Amino acid sequence: MSLFGSSSFGLPRLKPLSSKRSHVVSVLDIGSTKVVCMIGRLTPRAESQILPGRTHNIEIIGIGHQKSRGVKNGVIADLDAAESVVRLAVDAAERMAGLTIDSLIVNVSAGRLQSDVYTATIDLGGQEVDANDLRKVLAAAGQQSQRTDRAILHSLPTGFSLDGERGIRDPLAMFGDVLGVDMHVLTAERSALKNLELCVNRAHLSVEGMVATPYASGLSALVDDEVELGCAAIDMGGGTTTISVFAEGKLVHADAVSLGGHHVTTDLARGLSTRIEDAERLKVVHGSALANSADERDIVSVPPIGEDERDQPTHVPRALVSRIVRARIEETLELIRDRIQRSGFSPVVGKRIVLTGGASQLTGLPEAARRVLARNVRIGRPLGVSGLPAAAKGPAFSTAVGLMIYPQVADLETHAGDGGVFSAFGGNSRIARMGQWLKESF
Repeated sequence: MSLFGSSSFGLPRLKPLSSKRSHVVSVLDIGSTKVVCMIGRLTPRAESQILPGRTHNIEIIGIGHQKSRGVKNGVIADLDAAESVVRLAVDAAERMAGLTIDSLIVNVSAGRLQSDVYTATIDLGGQEVDANDLRKVLAAAGQQSQRTDRAILHSLPTGFSLDGERGIRDPLAMFGDVLGVDMHVLTAERSALKNLELCVNRAHLSVEGMVATPYASGLSALVDDEVELGCAAIDMGGGTTTISVFAEGKLVHADAVSLGGHHVTTDLARGLSTRIEDAERLKVVHGSALANSADERDIVSVPPIGEDERDQPTHVPRALVSRIVRARIEETLELIRDRIQRSGFSPVVGKRIVLTGGASQLTGLPEAARRVLARNVRIGRPLGVSGLPAAAKGPAFSTAVGLMIYPQVADLETHAGDGGVFSAFGGNSRIARMGQWLKESF
């Protein structure tokens, strides 16, 4: 299905999962550093205290990852290169799972992600709220958010109000004069999404759904209390760092900045005049986001750029490596701090920050983040998934696992023009059941 397809929003939308049966879900995380394809088997699970929001157990049955090519700062810069890497990653996952796939859920970090909240109200005239009223107020909020140059990735009702009383989660059957809704809408530029879809289509695959990277990584790295009480997940990738803010169980804000771990590597390559791959190794082995008194005494050998055998490596104090690393890390963290401040969601985030993504593994990063962001920081790894090889259990795979989790929460969203708004309340709520009954009966 093309992005500019028949539905008014044009984006492929996921069908909600059936809580009764198993599904095979395949996902593709197209990043600036690596491309990951995962195939997972989702089997219904009983309600549980652990990760109560999840309706299915996830077992990874196939995984393939490749060094990324043709992707810069999350944007597709070279279609041919990106397409060949996607093919290789998908092939490897298919071979491991022993099955072929034809469609995938894909992540979006590019396209200048933008979060807006739209508010709409309708008059009830003192009657009780019925499903039709909900549909009307959600459609009214959705209508405001439509723009030609941007496509809607996610649209989540974050709360209802009745006669000005806010914070109502489910207004169905309550009485009032005015029903209001706040709708969090996350959009991206259509052109960036189009190129992403083109890249996947050229590998003879179709896009089943698109999920904003910050939403996906938050879904996999945050625990329920964090999602409920308010927390920010910061996904530090190679080319982009994304921020998501969750509260009361929902995504309430998202943002992205074009800085990541790869910028640290290129700074080192320039500053120490060495090759990119050598700079990457120096960063991982010797780089630190914290100053350390021993750094002045420790000497690090830097391989030369030239091909000439006679070129000798240069020797620099480790403190120089760390200074270069620290400058860029602090710049990135300060930018994130300012973005959280500017978003107005700083009080919602409170003291809780979870760092995830490949670049979050840098030595000393949690401490540096605590200092710059002045909050409690922990490193988040993908939670509640079995079958991941040891190499894929780290924070670098949070986005890919989050894409796996996403189908379980896809029905929290509501898309005007997509035929239904009952989806706004989760698959097994009263409203959803009523919606199902209405669909079947008429």
